[in-house]
Amino acid sequence: MLTLLDSVAFDSIDHDTLLRQLIFIRHTVLAGKFTSYLSNRKQQVRTTTSSSVPSAVLFGVPEGSVLGPISCLLYTADLQLVKRHHLTPHAYADDTQIYGHCQPSDAGSVIQQVSVCTDEVSAAAKSSQD
Repeated sequence: MLTLLDSVAFDSIDHDTLLRQLIFIRHTVLAGKFTSYLSNRKQQVRTTTSSSVPSAVLFGVPEGSVLGPISCLLYTADLQLVKRHHLTPHAYADDTQIYGHCQPSDAGSVIQQVSVCTDEVSAAAKSSQD
């Protein structure tokens, strides 16, 4: 059984949550650099004839940046909760796979494990944004 999750993490990473998860850099020069990397970003839409008012970017990391994929992996590191369900997580950037294997006769049990696990991952993601 395989479940594919696409969290759109590049766009939805909460800066405060990510910075809290980066405890290992809290008291270093890197903490200030990382905070600066996430802070004071703005976005706007431009066409050939007009542009929108710039608005603050409160979530996400720049796609295509060196730190973007690393940030996503750190942000989703708590997906280790998947192992409590005797399933295996596989993550790369903002794509995650949750899978388990079994004998065909046990497929219903694994489907139930994946369903419960997916609900727990969803609840954890929602609570981290509150």
